[in-house]
Amino acid sequence: APNMAAPSGNLDFPSKMQALVKEAKGQQSYVYKQVDVPEPGPGELLVKVSRVGICGSDIHFYKWTSVADMMSSVPFTPGHEMVGEIVSRGEGVSDEFAPGNRVCVENHFYCGKCYQCTNDQRHICQNMLQFGHGLGTPHGGCSEYTILPAKYAYLLTTDISDDEAVLLEPFGVAHQAVEEIGVERETVLVQGCGPIGLLAIGIARALGAGKILAVDIFDEKLEKAKKMGADVTINSKSEILKEKVFMATEGNGVGRLIEASGFTPAINSCFELLRKGGSIVLIGLPKTPIHIEEPVKNLIWKSLTLKTVHGRKIFHTWRESENMMAKKQVPVLDIISNSFAIKEFEQAFDLLLCGKGCKIVLRP
Repeated sequence: APNMAAPSGNLDFPSKMQALVKEAKGQQSYVYKQVDVPEPGPGELLVKVSRVGICGSDIHFYKWTSVADMMSSVPFTPGHEMVGEIVSRGEGVSDEFAPGNRVCVENHFYCGKCYQCTNDQRHICQNMLQFGHGLGTPHGGCSEYTILPAKYAYLLTTDISDDEAVLLEPFGVAHQAVEEIGVERETVLVQGCGPIGLLAIGIARALGAGKILAVDIFDEKLEKAKKMGADVTINSKSEILKEKVFMATEGNGVGRLIEASGFTPAINSCFELLRKGGSIVLIGLPKTPIHIEEPVKNLIWKSLTLKTVHGRKIFHTWRESENMMAKKQVPVLDIISNSFAIKEFEQAFDLLLCGKGCKIVLRP
């Protein structure tokens, strides 16, 4: 059994810190304020934050939508894509979590007791709480220091940079999606070239996909898709998607489809792009009900496999993803479009809200 340490660590850190805080439900934006540096309790780590990524889902909490209202308790600090360095630990934390080691956050805080948790599906726990979302913990990454229960900490084992490590959380979502459908020697269409879609292109290329097609409505995103490994790019605003897909696949349709746009009309019509016996994985989050055009022809008689993903397999996906990054198999840094100090968060969100940024990274 691992050694269980008494509280320990580098005690040379301040008593106050700067943090973003959502103080009230319905509040637009966040407050950037001075707060106390928290102390780790039993089983917890105090982590000095190095980088935080902004995710599309963070817009719900920034603008305070009905999704945020349903999920979150206030006050809380946002930021669920994070890497940092352990500075101290509470009682009962094993020696592997030594001060100085770097960790990322598995932000799906699982209960360990439900059906999924006891059947090796902790990433889709029935009673999931979430770091950086105000769900079961007030802590998040948009602060100089944060508290993380050690059981949800992923210890980095390679020397990948902080800018790479902060991408492990979204990279893991894309990795699980690509792994679920199996892309080796397959023709793959990635629909939606935001950060997850772009990472899926890079991962599919690294895992031996045949021809990769990428579709989006912004040419600058399609340029990034080429850098990540796409062979064919299609702007569905100016080109007829179905025509282009069947032209690129000798009239067969694609064998694998990764839906990363979350745009309901695109989801509704994508099943006609699959060949018979193909597989599709849905990652994007549709805001309205989906329906499938001509379901007999485009779904039942095609004998398709449909998968959906939420999060990363704990900790299988993290290990696979870190190894791919360490071997430079995917040019992940190409998706980082901007970097800001946390205090410049409003500039960062303005960029995200107007659709200009790709992956935006914050630093304390």
